[in-house]
Amino acid sequence: MDRRSLRRARLLLGTAGLALAAAGPVLIVRGRGGRKEIRTELAAQKITFPHHGLPAGLASHAGHAVDSGPEAHAYARFIQSNVDRATGGRTYAEITAEVHAAGGDDEKLAELRQMAFMGQSLRASLMSAYQAWHLTTLVTGLGTALTGLGVALAVTADAIAPRGSDGA
Repeated sequence: MDRRSLRRARLLLGTAGLALAAAGPVLIVRGRGGRKEIRTELAAQKITFPHHGLPAGLASHAGHAVDSGPEAHAYARFIQSNVDRATGGRTYAEITAEVHAAGGDDEKLAELRQMAFMGQSLRASLMSAYQAWHLTTLVTGLGTALTGLGVALAVTADAIAPRGSDGA
């Protein structure tokens, strides 16, 4: 490769490296900020697992506050088990169809539909927090990877710098 091509490669690699090395920490800060916001919002809801009555797979959460994505996911599973037990496994949509088939006059079905709606809405909110938790992990990881790649490109650019008797 001639000196001109080396200078171009160095400029390209160096510029890309610096851009990635600058973008990476921004992603890391945004990911960590998002994680903190999720924790703050979940803690503000003051959701705590009951001490007793949890399904076997959730017993380890007894008495713990919900303040992380994995805990939000676990509590969403707890809500789902309660809704399934109360509705016999039927969804809000299925119960709504039953209400309409009954002419809309069945008060017990209407109450069951309301309970299913609230339970499924709460569960959806917690699942959104869980998904956001995963996104913050992804953003932070990408930031770390981009920072490393940027530094590697910048070092590579410096290593292929044309060297002459004048040190340029």
